[in-house]
Amino acid sequence: MVSYNADIIAWANEQARLLRAGQFDALDIEHLAEEIEDVGKSERREIRSRMVVLLTHLLKWGRQADRQGNSWRRTINVQRRDIADCLRVTPSLKPDLQSQEWWESVWAGSLDMVVKETGLPFDAFPEECPWSLEQIMNPEFWPD
Repeated sequence: MVSYNADIIAWANEQARLLRAGQFDALDIEHLAEEIEDVGKSERREIRSRMVVLLTHLLKWGRQADRQGNSWRRTINVQRRDIADCLRVTPSLKPDLQSQEWWESVWAGSLDMVVKETGLPFDAFPEECPWSLEQIMNPEFWPD
């Protein structure tokens, strides 16, 4: 039996083999449960990270018109598409996007990133996200 702590890849392969063989008594149930939970955490981290990048670029687009370019446009479009794909493939993430706490965390991350990237002060940006989710995800929406 491969130890979870010794080699997680070998452990995962062994667990998959045991599952397929129906050898349920030999499974490492506790670590399997942790890994399954981690899949959900990973998906949540991905959508949060993508939203932070998207909001950061929308903020830069709106505040630095003289620097707008194809790179920012591409980043915004890619993040919109990938967030939509995440929500299509994993619709159980949609309630997160209705959570005030989630948005506060995402907005704080966006503000941190935009301040680092632009050198502008925090007070150059709104304290709360000024856009609705529909605007953020709308490919026709570009902040002034």
